[in-house]
Amino acid sequence: MSTPEGFNERVAAWSEDELGVTGRVLDVVTAPATVLSSDGAVVDPTAPEIVQLAADLVATMRVSPGCVGLAAPQVGEGVKVFCVDVSQHPKTRTHHGTYVLCNAEVVESSRNEKAREGCMSVPDLTGDVKRASRILVRGQLPGTGEWVEIRTDAFEARCLQHEMDHCNGYLFLDRVAGAHAIYQRQTYL
Repeated sequence: MSTPEGFNERVAAWSEDELGVTGRVLDVVTAPATVLSSDGAVVDPTAPEIVQLAADLVATMRVSPGCVGLAAPQVGEGVKVFCVDVSQHPKTRTHHGTYVLCNAEVVESSRNEKAREGCMSVPDLTGDVKRASRILVRGQLPGTGEWVEIRTDAFEARCLQHEMDHCNGYLFLDRVAGAHAIYQRQTYL
């Protein structure tokens, strides 16, 4: 794991154990569910229902093969909360482990690159999406409401932007250049 300037030790040390609740595995909704195309609401990250949702997102992500992030709209909740863990993905360079952010936004971005993305809410398709490969994101940790900043790159940067898009009512399909950049998902036996 590389540690770029601005690496956030607090986020890297975060654990769902801090939430003090047990996560439940939730059903993932798929397009064209309305919640996936609606702008999520800003939340109070200290509210008990948001703390529970944070734990549920992590639990659901963990039991979903290949899943590196999951946003509240994907489990039917129209709010700005998502979890990420790219630590086991082969394309990962920088990572902060497992964490949940509320009300996150990109503060800085640079170096746009195109890469293939998939999504649990669009299970049969993948697409080429251009996103910033270096970003600074600001958001709040669930439970404490503490504001944190995450400076990251490469695959973690892509994953963060993908999950923030969900919270803002966008799917990766909304970001592809056109039909020529959408592909049938490959399945391997």
